[in-house]
Amino acid sequence: MPSAASPQWQEKASDFLQSSSVKLKEAGHTAGTFVEEVAKDAKGNVADAVGKVGSMVKSRWSLLQQPSTRHAMQERLITAAATTSMFLRKGFSETKDKVTVGKTKAEEVAKKTAQKSKTLLTDLERWQKGVASTDVFGVPIEVTVHRQHSTRPIPYILVKCADYLVLSGMSSQELFKSEGDRKVIQHLVSLYNQDLNASLPEGVNALDVASLMKCYLASLPEPLTTFELYNEIRSARSSIHTMRNILKRLPTVNYMTLELITAVLLRVSQKSLLNKMDARSIAMEMAPILMWQQGQRPEHYKQFWNHSLKSHSKTDRIPAQDYDSTWDMLAEEGEDADASSPIPLDDGLPVDYGAIEVIQCLIEQHNAIFTDANETVW
Repeated sequence: MPSAASPQWQEKASDFLQSSSVKLKEAGHTAGTFVEEVAKDAKGNVADAVGKVGSMVKSRWSLLQQPSTRHAMQERLITAAATTSMFLRKGFSETKDKVTVGKTKAEEVAKKTAQKSKTLLTDLERWQKGVASTDVFGVPIEVTVHRQHSTRPIPYILVKCADYLVLSGMSSQELFKSEGDRKVIQHLVSLYNQDLNASLPEGVNALDVASLMKCYLASLPEPLTTFELYNEIRSARSSIHTMRNILKRLPTVNYMTLELITAVLLRVSQKSLLNKMDARSIAMEMAPILMWQQGQRPEHYKQFWNHSLKSHSKTDRIPAQDYDSTWDMLAEEGEDADASSPIPLDDGLPVDYGAIEVIQCLIEQHNAIFTDANETVW
């Protein structure tokens, strides 16, 4: 068993407990005194605060009771109310205007989206099928003329464009040189691919119409002067008689269309003081699309019909391997594309000065060369 605590340790423990008891009593007394003083001070502070507030309210109330002060306060209240009402009305009006504008914009976007979707679906269907039975661009010129069931062997699209330019576009500066608006040209290409008898939209620009003619001619699988006669025509540029005889060997559709085109270009050159386009300037622009060798096609226009076709077996489709497809709207529809960006005209091909001289000759000597053609008359 443990031994009993020694008297020495018992005495020390007793002293420790007694000392602790005294200290606890002193601490309690001190704490009580402190709390009492804090409460007294708080009570005094609250009383002072209440007194001050009461005095302030009493003084302000007396001031408010005075007629002049009361009138001024009423005026201030009325002014504040009027200002608040004005801000509220302005806020409601602005909100209403924003809602109206937002609604209008939403309707415009919805309309444009619907039209864009319709066109995309149409061109997507054409792309999937190959060249559709209504296409004009990228189709051999004789096929287009055959579809027209007309006695005049010239594509309607060229006739409509020529008539428009002769009647209202001859004075447009740099006609057949200025770059066309890509979005407008694509719309017109799509329009005529769906309906070869379509009329030009109202308000169309003469420069865009001229660019449309160039786009159509550049889309032909073979130039109007043909690959076969390229060298002979090029060599005959210094002889009107020789040139006339060689051109007579062209297919009728090519011959009559070339006559129409050069007749329009002659009219343009005759207005050179206004449009800044003489025969030489026009020839430089038109030669690359009227007369080119196999493998040197003006590719910068191909952005409008650049789908590669696949062969199809159905009888209502034209064999895809024969020529290029229709305008590829899908390739242009990226959001980062600039809808109004111009058509690039430089494809890096070497300049064919011989072809330029041929076209210049056909323009300047049009009436002498196409003597036996049904001369175009406006």
